[in-house]
Amino acid sequence: MTVREIYSRLSERIPESLRESWDNDGVMCSSDEAREVRRALVTLDVTEEVVDYAVANHFDLVLSHHPLIFRPLPSLTEDSHVARKVIKLIKHDVSVISLHTRADKVEGGVNDTLCELLGIKDAIPFGEGDLGRIGTLDEELNMEDFSYMVKDLLGAEGLLVADACIPIQRVAVVGGDGKGYVKDALAMGADTYLSGRIGYNVMAEGVEMGINLIEAGHFFTEQPVTSFFQSLLMRMDPEMYVEILDSNTLKLVY
Repeated sequence: MTVREIYSRLSERIPESLRESWDNDGVMCSSDEAREVRRALVTLDVTEEVVDYAVANHFDLVLSHHPLIFRPLPSLTEDSHVARKVIKLIKHDVSVISLHTRADKVEGGVNDTLCELLGIKDAIPFGEGDLGRIGTLDEELNMEDFSYMVKDLLGAEGLLVADACIPIQRVAVVGGDGKGYVKDALAMGADTYLSGRIGYNVMAEGVEMGINLIEAGHFFTEQPVTSFFQSLLMRMDPEMYVEILDSNTLKLVY
């Protein structure tokens, strides 16, 4: 399949109509959209390390969640770290497709994948644009047990928790930056809200608001979507080699 054909098929499954107006995604760069894709690399972020890996290992395509190009590039020179990556990708015939907010919202995307991983059943959309998901655990858990389960399943280095001492069963999630969805989660009857980033002020008010809050890390709450992307590509072309690369560059210091 060509780069153009893959993007068309991906857009059938993850429509452009779901993209937020402020967002930028799609085909980020391609020296030849008619180029056949035999090797695809799936990642959350198109870091310089990811670019170097794609080039060194002869990948034809990088499929990412976070956009390679988010803000307009004033020039294509190596003075800009983003432009530097684009130049290297074009030079080595590596195309990049990024699927951002539409992949957050789509059925089976970021937040459905997060629910499936954490065992949150019968999840339904909530919040602006139906981006978030809310569902129910099979059994009621306390904060300690749920938190350690989340940490282990996400592979997170640590969690920030606001424990309202409410039993956990009705859980709302927004992968990535979800600080704006706490009140929506409360309105939907959530006893617990989990996101990648919630922020100090909102976390500090969680107990008073009467909801458990868990901040599990932007990367760790969105990384599971790479498996969703991988499965889409492999269903399109079972002979395509598709690899997932961990792009996390942030580390906790203990």
